[in-house]
Amino acid sequence: MSGLMIRTDGVELATQSFGNPNQPPLLLIMGGMASMLWWPEEFCRRLAERGRFVIRYDQRDSGLSTKYPPGRPGYTFEDAVDDVFRVLDGYGIPNAHIVGFSLGGMVGQVAALKRPERVLSLTAISTSPVGVNTSHFPPSGEAWLEHMAVEADWSDRADAVAYLIDDARLTAGTARPFDEAGTRAFLERDFDRSGGYLNATNHSVLFEIGESWRGRLDEMKVPLLVLHGTADPVFPPTHGETLARTVTDAKFVKIEGGGHELHPGDWEEIISAIDEHVARSMCIK
Repeated sequence: MSGLMIRTDGVELATQSFGNPNQPPLLLIMGGMASMLWWPEEFCRRLAERGRFVIRYDQRDSGLSTKYPPGRPGYTFEDAVDDVFRVLDGYGIPNAHIVGFSLGGMVGQVAALKRPERVLSLTAISTSPVGVNTSHFPPSGEAWLEHMAVEADWSDRADAVAYLIDDARLTAGTARPFDEAGTRAFLERDFDRSGGYLNATNHSVLFEIGESWRGRLDEMKVPLLVLHGTADPVFPPTHGETLARTVTDAKFVKIEGGGHELHPGDWEEIISAIDEHVARSMCIK
């Protein structure tokens, strides 16, 4: 694993890479309020062992990347999309396979629509279709929604970690046991590395996706794989199914009993599906 801080356009984007730079590049985009550490190191290594050059990065206001005053983010959703290309440029990579989780999957969708020549394939995990009216979809889990209505003190380590442990428990799937001790250890490490989570609350702006992307998904020509847990309480499976159904020739894979998570017990299935999708898209190209 090696690190690279990309400085461009007045922004610093912290990145790490795994594997051989001469192998096909695979860029990972994490979801809201989550640093790149939410792509676990072992997960990244296993992907790299499949013959991929894997890159993960901290989006703005997370991890070690540029921070903005709480409540005053100096960026928009469009900037988050362009940061995808800033990371690729920082590595001198003309195009890459992209994997996005949750909000990262939405960023990936628009990246594929905006600059299709730079996106070789897209894998969208536990995400929602961009530019689609989802108001009639099954609602998010009631317990999780009640939890979201509670405000945490994001500057306080103990309070923020306790809140996110509850969040992780409520968004976990039904097929695997919840590892509270491991989750706590990870969150404490991530909180300390990030300097707290207060800045990350600015990520609420990333859900303000412009009207210009409404009804555009059927224009996507990039090979698309959608992975979605059948027990996801944040974005119920209808979100993933609709995304796959809207994009021509997209493939939909259910993670049985999976939640809104990257559970270690599901890694082999997820990694194998990504590997096969990348290989297939390379043949298409």
